[in-house]
Amino acid sequence: MKTLYIALLSSVLLCKCNAAKQTTPTPTPTSASAVAVGSAPVAVAVNSVTNQIYVANDQSNNVTVIDGATNNTRTVAVGTAPVAVAVNWVTNQIYVANEESDNVTVINGATNNTTTVATGLSPYAVAVNPNTNQIYVTNGASNNVTVIDGATNSTTTVAVGNSPDAVAVNSVTNQIYVANADGTVTVIDGATNNTTTVDAGIYSFAVAVNPNTNQIYVANEESDNVTVIDGATNNTTTVTAGNRSVAVAVNPNTNQIYVANYNSSSVTVIDGATNSTTKVAVGTSPCAVALNSNTNQIYVPNSASNNVTVIDGATNNTTTLTVGNNPDAVAVNLTTNNIYVANAVSNNVTVLTSQ
Repeated sequence: MKTLYIALLSSVLLCKCNAAKQTTPTPTPTSASAVAVGSAPVAVAVNSVTNQIYVANDQSNNVTVIDGATNNTRTVAVGTAPVAVAVNWVTNQIYVANEESDNVTVINGATNNTTTVATGLSPYAVAVNPNTNQIYVTNGASNNVTVIDGATNSTTTVAVGNSPDAVAVNSVTNQIYVANADGTVTVIDGATNNTTTVDAGIYSFAVAVNPNTNQIYVANEESDNVTVIDGATNNTTTVTAGNRSVAVAVNPNTNQIYVANYNSSSVTVIDGATNSTTKVAVGTSPCAVALNSNTNQIYVPNSASNNVTVIDGATNNTTTLTVGNNPDAVAVNLTTNNIYVANAVSNNVTVLTSQ
């Protein structure tokens, strides 16, 4: 199984980027509590409408559902080796990609009842278009994407590049961007499922979209850069990042892009207006990034130093918060401003809140 750095979080946050902006920013989280989950939690997603959090546990083949109001938990059985999870907050359906059973478990958020949908081989990432109720699942071993109709759970298969690792949706243009390990991005037209191929860097590993500017950001792990795709033309620009760029997230409100560089223990901040960059030092082996577009704070789990770096988006100043062992995924509840960090080795989730 491939090492998972979690890139699909971008798509979760982008689904909620239109939430009402707060007039007073929330201070940096200062309170942390640990919630026990299953074995090897590797992905986390939030439904900000219902205040429920979904944690995919790779080695126990289940999803832990955390009630955001109480931190009480429930366990939902899914397929084998769940590695990714995404939420459709409009329909309250949750989609879990099970890498070793070649399917997606659909969880009804109201009842926790499940349905199984067959996919291609080794489903690895999942993203949702809440406007069209279509779900996109990358299949790393069959080089295609399974498109699930959320109303019927019927599927369509779309051929993409070799070893698709990540997927992100622009719900405004109804274009879907699939990052392939062969150094290409497959652009799927959501209306027709027709595709276009765009060249990117070496080992395109993560992708995120700014729906306001229609710019797409592809983190290329082995060429240490980011390919910026103009969504209107598919023309590209290359921006230098750090060593092993493995995750990317966009703040559409500020037009700033955050790239986690695993080997250089840094985050590259790209100004979306100019493509100029700033380097921010973080912990050891940053492997994911998520942000709160309301408070303009960015959260970077550092898997080898067991902490999270909080970046103030206005100043790029940082604060470090201790979490569990091997934090490898993070998600934000834009309604409560709580942050959820999955710790793969300590088998828990750290909940960060502001006092």
